Amino acid sequence: MPELPEVETTVAGLRAVLDGEVIVRAEPRRADLRWPIPVDIRQRLTGARVTGLGRRAKYGLIHTDRDDTLIFHLGMSGRWRVDPDEIEKHDHFILETGAGRVVALNDHRRFGSLDIVRRDELDGFRHFVAMGPEPLDDAFDAKVLLAALKGRKAPIKAMLLNQSIVAGLGNIYVCEALHMAGISPITAATAISKQRVEKLVIAIKDVLAAAIKAGGSTLRDFAAPDGELGYFAKDWLVYGREGEPCHCGTTVQRRVDSGRSTFYCPKCQR
Repeated sequence: MPELPEVETTVAGLRAVLDGEVIVRAEPRRADLRWPIPVDIRQRLTGARVTGLGRRAKYGLIHTDRDDTLIFHLGMSGRWRVDPDEIEKHDHFILETGAGRVVALNDHRRFGSLDIVRRDELDGFRHFVAMGPEPLDDAFDAKVLLAALKGRKAPIKAMLLNQSIVAGLGNIYVCEALHMAGISPITAATAISKQRVEKLVIAIKDVLAAAIKAGGSTLRDFAAPDGELGYFAKDWLVYGREGEPCHCGTTVQRRVDSGRSTFYCPKCQR
């Protein structure tokens, strides 16, 4: 599933095409994706001008001068295609600008979603209301994370994947950040010292920034709107590297918890 860096890369690609432009066509080509597409989405977007784009956790945001925000989630395999030569079977939503640019949301598994809400109601959107802080914001620091982990006996990896603790982190970047910070994924969250949490926060920010710079990680079907693949996967230190040597020489291990793989180095991570 595309994680925060992939969504950030997607938003940057869409910004270059949509920002400041008037939408002359908003065409849902089916009634639903993961859940129903709002029936008024065509009416609310057609004729509106895009005033900005952003991201919240793993969701992309497209703001308009009607004070509406289109919220999209890429699901497992979704991606936006820019100026496609032809509309494909799995291009389920089309936006066209007055400048003649076209973007198509392609999602053959249909695990993605589209919603539209009033901008002043964005914080109360059902998927945002209980969401934790953005990991790249200055407000997310060791003090904030320590407070969120206080008394939590669950493994630190599970806590970092909990969107109410911190928003937007997924399996790939949690594995990488824990390795960078030298913390075992099964360590009880409440048992991690302040000094190690400080190191973990730095690792989270660094690994996300590096992944965004590289255009995200290509896993299965992800690609940026311009079709470029993400290249951070070549820099993975542990994720997907079971049986390969860590930089310390120890073999990278994999464990499965609740059906999700965790990759780690038993020597570097304590």
